[in-house]
Parts: sequence; structure tokens; C-alpha cells
Amino acid sequence: MATTGIRAIEGTRDYFGNDGNRFDKIETFAADLFSRYGYARIRTPVFERSELFARSIGAATDIVEKEMYTFTPGSDTITLRPENTAGVVRAYLQHSMEKQGGLTKLWYAGPMFRRERPQKGRQRQFHQIGIEAIGSSDPLLDAEVVSVGMRFYEFVGIGNVGLRLNSIGCQKPECRPLFRQLLRDAIRPNLDKYCKTCQNRFERNVLRIIDCKNPECQKLSATLPKSYDSLCPECADHFERTKEGVSALGGEYTIDHTLVRGLDYYTKTVFEYTHDALGAQNAIGGGGRYDGLVEELGGKPTPAIGFALGIERMLIAMEAVGACACGYPLQVYGVSLGDSARRAMAGLIARLREAGISADMDYEGRSMKSQMRAANRREAMCCLILGENELAEGKISVKDMLDDGGQEVVDIFDCLDAVRKILPRI
Repeated sequence: MATTGIRAIEGTRDYFGNDGNRFDKIETFAADLFSRYGYARIRTPVFERSELFARSIGAATDIVEKEMYTFTPGSDTITLRPENTAGVVRAYLQHSMEKQGGLTKLWYAGPMFRRERPQKGRQRQFHQIGIEAIGSSDPLLDAEVVSVGMRFYEFVGIGNVGLRLNSIGCQKPECRPLFRQLLRDAIRPNLDKYCKTCQNRFERNVLRIIDCKNPECQKLSATLPKSYDSLCPECADHFERTKEGVSALGGEYTIDHTLVRGLDYYTKTVFEYTHDALGAQNAIGGGGRYDGLVEELGGKPTPAIGFALGIERMLIAMEAVGACACGYPLQVYGVSLGDSARRAMAGLIARLREAGISADMDYEGRSMKSQMRAANRREAMCCLILGENELAEGKISVKDMLDDGGQEVVDIFDCLDAVRKILPRI
């Protein structure tokens, strides 16, 4: 591996080649699919005032306490965004989007930042694609949002994605607050047997004990009360109708009482997408309903739901299943010998690009053998081959790189039609 004096910071990475192409294709697919469901793109700043995340995510969460990149460049304390739902809701309120009437549907894509230990699928600068639907409490919307995520994974070629579903209730005294107390009562006799992290969470964020990945904690938690057994009538009905909606849209799911998500703003429906390619930490995306967040940030009570899909984790899954969403393939490579032939080839390549065909050529004056190797390396579907003699005769060779090297000589003005005869097979 080549070395340089200055290297990328630990927990960040460069994207190029197949991963770079996959990255681009993922965002292209997102723009296509989400627009079909009525979502419009929003771009928010990568840094916000720190209080936005403390109020929305929760001051007692690991993200706010340990993982945020926070700076005080002047009178403001700012933080690189660790997630983007809070920023989208801030923009929703700041620009009075609710005055447009009806449901507001937004999608985003971009980098997020968390200061945690880098590992497989977990970076300090990572990237997410997400959607936020603000303004409706309809369980059918929950079902739609869940199904959009499943459809997106199909879009990018990832199969065997699992769906975990749960409800963590609302803030009514007889719902989640009661469940929290039931948990504390059940955990307290064995609290000293839980890991230190769980012990620290006992008073501040007891729900997170349920989804602890420590095997000993999981054994202790196996018999704890289940959130969906302690839902108020409204939340129980909402969850049943959400499940019915997911099934009606063709989704298969597993009810998982350990799923609580890590952010304080979640209410009612929570869900995660999983894939075995990620190993034990197999979540590749997730989300849920956050009916209290708009009000928490200064707006009127407004129901909302959304998800975020991790691109880094998506890339791992795509690599594991051989997903072909690796960027648009190079369809034509121009091989030319001689100055006049190279100038003519440049004009032909421009014509192909204008016709919607991806094309490239040699710009280094290499030998024909070296240019053909470059075409193979670029996995070109066909080659145009032009020398000075062929140019003088108004001819050009069109080599089919997909059919054992079949090749024909055509009039130079007919090369576009000859190329198109090869490409429709793709």
C-alpha cells in the first residue's frame, strides 16, 4: 500500500472505484424512489446549535454525552450533526412548512458525525439516507414508511433484509412511564449482575437496558416485561393497525420487544432493517415515530415518522450479495492510433455521449495493446478502433467485448447504429 505524509483521519474513508460508483448509484436510486412516494429533497447544514441535539436526542443518551463533535468558535456552541431528523424538524419549524397545509414529506442524504470507536460498518464520519413524514398520525403512514425502506433495499439489489418491529408507547402516565417503572422494579433485584453500562442507564434511560448486546445482560433481560404488553389502548390500537398495514403492503416482519431505538424522541412505532452480512451488529437502517419532537423544539403538537438508512452498512451488504448497483457501466471505449485518428475519435466519443451512451477514450497516446488492456480493465462493452488508414477510408472497427471479441468494420458515420446493436443486450 502506498504511503503519504498526510492520511485520512481514523474513522473516515475515501470512496472511489466500485464503492464510489455504488455510493453515487444509491443516491440516484433514492432520488428516483422517494419522489415516487411524494418526498421532496431537503439539504440542511452539517452543523447546528448543540442545544438542538440535547433537546431532541436526549441529554442522557450516549450520543449527546460521549459521541458528539462539539465546538465553541464564538458565542455559539455548535455540533456536527450526529443524525438529521432534528435538523429537518428545525428547518420545518424555521420555514413554517406547516402553513403549506397537509402532510410534509422530505428526504435527505449526507454525512453524519459521531466520535465513537471505528469498526465494521461504523465510522466517525458516516453517511445516511432518510425520509421524514411530518403531519399525520395515521398508522397507514407508518406502514408506508416501513415499506419504502424495504423497497429501497430491493432497488439497490440487497435481498434477505429482515424487518424488526415494535411499539414503545407514548408519554401518557399509563403507557411508557408505567412501563419504565415496571422495568425498574423487575431489574432492581438483579441490577448488580448487569454490565456497568446498564447500571448507569438504570435511572436515566432504563429502556436501553433491554437492547444491551452483552450476552449476560440479554439472559437477565429475557423475562423482563414487554413494551407491547404495557401499551395504553390508543397505542395498542395504533400498533395493531400498523402491523396490518405493513402486511397489506407485502412486508414480512418479526415483533422484537428488545427493540427500543437509542434516541429519546421516539414514540409508538419503532423498526429496524437487518442483514446477516453485518454480523452481530446487523442493523443497516431503522427509524420510528416521533410525535413529540416538533412540540419539543417549539412547534405545535405534530405527529411525524421517518427512517435513516446507513450507506456504509448498505455497501457491506451490497458487496456480500454481489449487488450490481455499481454505477453506470462504461459502454464504449475509443481506441485510436495517430493524431488525426485521435481527434476524430474525440468527436465520435462526444456524439456517443450526446446520444446518452457512456463513453471514454485514451488520452495518453498509448499503444493499441495498452489501450485494449485499458478497455478490458474498464469493463467496456464495446470498443471503437480507429487508425489513420481507416480514417482515410471513412471506416471504423466496432469490437463487441461481450461476444468473444466479435468485430465488424463499418462506415464511420454508421458507428452509432453499430454500437446500439451491441448495447440493447444489457
